[in-house]
Amino acid sequence: MAAITASMVAELRAKTDAPMMECKRALTEAEGDMVRAEEILRVKLGSKASKAATRVTAEGVIAAAVSGSIGALVEVNCETDFVSKNDHFVAFVQACAKLAAEQNPADVAALSALPLSLADFGPTVEDVRKGLIGKIGENMTIRRFKRYADGGSLAHYLHGVRIGVMVEYTGDATAAKDAAMHIAAMKPVSVSSANVPADLIEKERRVAAEKAAESGKPAEIVAKMVEGSVQKYLKEVSLLDQVFVKAADGKQTVGQYLKSVGTTVTSFTMFIVGEGIEKKQDDFAAEVAAQVAAAKGQ
Repeated sequence: MAAITASMVAELRAKTDAPMMECKRALTEAEGDMVRAEEILRVKLGSKASKAATRVTAEGVIAAAVSGSIGALVEVNCETDFVSKNDHFVAFVQACAKLAAEQNPADVAALSALPLSLADFGPTVEDVRKGLIGKIGENMTIRRFKRYADGGSLAHYLHGVRIGVMVEYTGDATAAKDAAMHIAAMKPVSVSSANVPADLIEKERRVAAEKAAESGKPAEIVAKMVEGSVQKYLKEVSLLDQVFVKAADGKQTVGQYLKSVGTTVTSFTMFIVGEGIEKKQDDFAAEVAAQVAAAKGQ
């Protein structure tokens, strides 16, 4: 039997975009015949991985992994909600979260290079990803992760698989979990008004100024209206200033609740599946019209 070298595997992988171990298996089966190995891969995986790479992945799964004071929140995307329920895909996302927490990769590329074997694919995260693309037939991308390892206590909340929150805190674990659930429901952008990003404040100020200018009131009144709008906005998007979703009186803020139970939230991360990704909108009527026109042209 012909010896299968690393350079042969690399060459086949470059040609087919198939996972490394699949390339090695194909070359072994083909006894080193590169052309035959390509044919084997086409039969087994087709060209799914390379074709899928250009398709939008706006669905997916959020997963969390926490061990003591170390944890990570990860988002991995796919093309359809159906695949987000696939057992192999879900296991892959959970494995990514665990690796991100345990191995401290610098970025998604570093996470993708970590060792992983899953569903007969490997030996790296990237090989598993490509293997699952070939097996399932949909594009998949590891979009982002956030790792915590600063020594603080961690709490997390997953709303199904589409919203994930991780909270770093000191104090009561139940209160921190409540805060994470509140964040998932009310979606604040920062812990306090002092932490709201300057670009968001400036954007709100511009909108408020445009609205106030339409009132026709004196400049000093307009200025007060703008400032009032900005302050209202800051309270609406700051965790500690928001009315707690579990408040019995409907008035208690998250800050007041946390203070009453001796708990402090120092930071949080919230991931929402597909947030900010432009989804492809299929125009069915246009697609049918195009097919009819194409048929007439034959």
